[in-house]
Amino acid sequence: MPKGYFLSAHRSPANPTKRQAYLDLAGPAILKGNGKILASTNEVEAHENGVSEQTVLVEFESLEKAKDFYYGSDYQLALKALDGGADRDIRIFEGK
Repeated sequence: MPKGYFLSAHRSPANPTKRQAYLDLAGPAILKGNGKILASTNEVEAHENGVSEQTVLVEFESLEKAKDFYYGSDYQLALKALDGGADRDIRIFEGK
């Protein structure tokens, strides 16, 4: 079965206070959804229209599990804590 992925690519630095509040909730939400953080770094070599900012890649058992995580109440609380404190490009997709 193909895996599901959640990719967060920041467009600019996040507000540190709001980012920490988000991380305090997002981490447990990822674990609850059986997600595995494959990469989390701000050491990014960006090309074309990319931006060299914080990038996070999380793997889930399936595309549906990745969507369940994103739309789930635990992660939605994390997004409320972030409260506009980050400009991010979020992608949820299926891998092979």
